Amino acid sequence: MVIDGAAVDSIAAFYAQLNEQLMRGEDWELGPSLDALNDLLYGGIGALAGSARQRWVITEHAAMAAALGVETTLEWLLAKLDPQGPFDRPAIREQLARLEATGHETYFELVLSVFADHPQVELLLR
Repeated sequence: MVIDGAAVDSIAAFYAQLNEQLMRGEDWELGPSLDALNDLLYGGIGALAGSARQRWVITEHAAMAAALGVETTLEWLLAKLDPQGPFDRPAIREQLARLEATGHETYFELVLSVFADHPQVELLLR
């Protein structure tokens, strides 16, 4: 699986690549969610169904890291503060405070941590 990091200009664009490459032939798509990425990496969905080992490459990873950086992550987290939403607002506020204080825990870094949670997945950044 190759992700074109230069083509990832938003969270939606990242998941669009995953859907285009891995969900062909399925009658549904992955939503833009870290939980969906986690489920995908278990290997039971789409083109990865039944795969014991996976090798992923993110080309132009610096471009993807910039696109999914602090600004995008702030927008993503702020959208989760909707009082009608299902999210844990105190936890989201803590994430926002850490992001604003350190510039870390960006969406790109969160994606990398999801990959790191799967020892059967090799991820190469190019």
